[in-house]
Amino acid sequence: MKYQDHTKLPTGRDIPFLIFGVLGIGSSGPIIAKATMPIPTMIFWRNLVGALVMMPFALARKEWKTKDQLNAIRWSVLAGTLLATHFVCFFWAMKLTSVATGTALTATQPIFAALFIKLAGGHIPRKSIAGMIIAFISVIAITGIDFSVSIQAFQGDLLAVFGGAVGATYMIIGANAQKVISTSTFTTVCYSTCAILIFPLVLLTKSNLTGYSSTEWLLLAGLIIGAQFLGHTLFNFTLKRVSPAVVSLVVFFEVPVSAILAFIWLGQPNHLPAQFRELSVYFLAVHYLFCDQINLKKIRG
Repeated sequence: MKYQDHTKLPTGRDIPFLIFGVLGIGSSGPIIAKATMPIPTMIFWRNLVGALVMMPFALARKEWKTKDQLNAIRWSVLAGTLLATHFVCFFWAMKLTSVATGTALTATQPIFAALFIKLAGGHIPRKSIAGMIIAFISVIAITGIDFSVSIQAFQGDLLAVFGGAVGATYMIIGANAQKVISTSTFTTVCYSTCAILIFPLVLLTKSNLTGYSSTEWLLLAGLIIGAQFLGHTLFNFTLKRVSPAVVSLVVFFEVPVSAILAFIWLGQPNHLPAQFRELSVYFLAVHYLFCDQINLKKIRG
């Protein structure tokens, strides 16, 4: 992580992986907002199914024989714990605030990723500090929209930001673990851990695991196929080659995807023109954060 190039853009098959990943997770916000299935139930099923699908591939690899592999599996358990926390924050944020704003604030991941990588000894260009400041100001502007509406929406905003910080940590740990074990092994352990940790929450909130309408199961299926497999699993595949800082940056593109779907499907305009203006400033700032050094390399080359 310390010596990885955190400004290198994705190439080859990682590009379509990331595009499909953005479309997948972009659909999650509107689906969560639309569904009436309890949040703990949705988190439990999406991760349990994800783990069961990946498990045969993980078992075939038998990546638990060396000390390094066992250590990577332990890190995968930690990643699963962080993923569970991220999901709880994101899912509840979708219920408390608008889809566009909640998704935007969760997508502050690249800022947190850059800070965490810098603290870990990685190189983030000094000029990018200006980009961070601009991005942070634009995030405050986005938060202010919901704060003027209700305290409940503001609480959703805070959950979304915390979910972004946790999500960045999850990606960094996942990238490190997958330097030793395969994506199938990592996701099996990670998703299983997440499902196991969420199950007590299902019991505490008295959320039913069955007995829902066909519409609710279809929404859950869309969440699993889109966000779990096209989203998180494809992103994890790219983390073997692409810096978690860059992957976190790409995740930002879920914001317009979610906002457009929420506008069409749920009728949530919610100041879309104003939000897109501020979101555009945020994206340009974060883009500058990671791509300034790339342009410098091209000039030197």
